[in-house]
Amino acid sequence: MKYMIISDIHGSELYLQQALSIFNEQHFDFLILLGDILYHGPRNPLPNGHNPQGVVQLLNANASKIIACRGNCDAEVDQLLLQFPCLGDYSLILDQGIRIFATHGHIYDPEKRPQLAGKYIFLYGHTHLWELRSQGDILICNPGSISLPKEGRPHTYAVYTQQKLSVYSLSGECLASRTL
Repeated sequence: MKYMIISDIHGSELYLQQALSIFNEQHFDFLILLGDILYHGPRNPLPNGHNPQGVVQLLNANASKIIACRGNCDAEVDQLLLQFPCLGDYSLILDQGIRIFATHGHIYDPEKRPQLAGKYIFLYGHTHLWELRSQGDILICNPGSISLPKEGRPHTYAVYTQQKLSVYSLSGECLASRTL
């Protein structure tokens, strides 16, 4: 399987369109959403292309290919609009014997993550800062934010396939890669 991993859309139809264009062009099997889907949050500025209703339409058109979890800016009313489950604090994915723990990062984070036996991948968002590192048998990845990156970083997403994780800018530059 080939997974595209994005986080912190915060209602930006503009950046979601760019990410979905890559998703379709590169023939991903699934889109993993790490929360903060529709609302921009009280601490964030409005992202470029802010249009939560447009985001709903784009995501619902791909609902059968989405695995999602709840972010700190997501609410029950969002679930009324979205045609895929998005209110779990995490999603656990099994891909060819590798467990992928996907969460937003406001409840579980790299310092407070579940204790799973063996090799696994820990995905989280929330900080709007991309990260990719190994810690023993664990790959830890934050894909950053596609719409509101912090610290002057680029708009980013991650890719997982065949035990390899990579972080890319929306412009296509590979910023980091690691193999489990």
